[in-house]
Amino acid sequence: MSSADLIPQDDPEQDTPERHAVAKRSTLVSVAVNLVLTAVQVFVGVIAHSQALVADGIHSLSDLIADFVVLLANQHSRKEADDDHHYGHHRYETAASLVLGGLLLSVGVGMLWSAVHKLGDPESIAKVQPIALYVALAALVAKEALFRYMLAAAERVRSSMLVANAWHARSDAASSLVVSLGIVGNLMGYPLLDPVAALIVGFMVSKMGWEFGWDALNDLMDRSVSEEQITQIREILTSTPGVYGVHDLRTRKMGDMIMVDAHLEVDGDQSVRQGHDIAALARDRVMKNLPVLDVMAHLDPIQPAHQAAQTR
Repeated sequence: MSSADLIPQDDPEQDTPERHAVAKRSTLVSVAVNLVLTAVQVFVGVIAHSQALVADGIHSLSDLIADFVVLLANQHSRKEADDDHHYGHHRYETAASLVLGGLLLSVGVGMLWSAVHKLGDPESIAKVQPIALYVALAALVAKEALFRYMLAAAERVRSSMLVANAWHARSDAASSLVVSLGIVGNLMGYPLLDPVAALIVGFMVSKMGWEFGWDALNDLMDRSVSEEQITQIREILTSTPGVYGVHDLRTRKMGDMIMVDAHLEVDGDQSVRQGHDIAALARDRVMKNLPVLDVMAHLDPIQPAHQAAQTR
């Protein structure tokens, strides 16, 4: 399932200024939370000798960078079409998701390397101080709350970029849970559990980064929308008065929007103006019911079945 599949599609007529305002507000909240968490987790992780907590703090630092990437993409994706970008700048969001994926993947691999190195030298693992557990639990609560807030905002404005960033926060909450368990194990006399927790966090981050990056890369390569959405588009086009059939229907994602190309079969005896009006009506119906940026329709003249029967 892609991040975009998690977005409700029942309200395509979203207000663009509101959409970008919500994106900016939710991302600034994330910046504030992650700024505090990064400072506290890294500082306490170092003085409390917890590699897992330091790893979680570095993860929070990657969130800060990710938040700035989202803010940048949010600013650019709202630009109107220009001479160099005839279809607008919607793919800035997809590019931002790709950057987020690459960032997560690189951070995750770094965590894995550090944890494996530590596990290879057990004698260097120090006993963790109890304060590390308190900080890890506080981070868990903060990140889960941030996830729920950001996902609600993303679903309200139907932004795959914000959904990606929200699930990024959820991965942080999950990693903080693992870190807490690793610290508890260390405090109970099992020192290896702290670097093991760091290893698990690294794997979780790497997996999430790969999934988001691959998903965004496919969107940039003009991946089509889901079969369900294609069926919806086909049904709307076919049910348009004057359209007798639809073939060669193609779609591609443009950020969170959809570009549609289709061949519409219309009565060949009609005038050019009548054919144009049918195509315009079909386009308007699709754009009203789905998050479609534009519909490029090619008219194929046919002889309708009822007229063919009358000529026999």
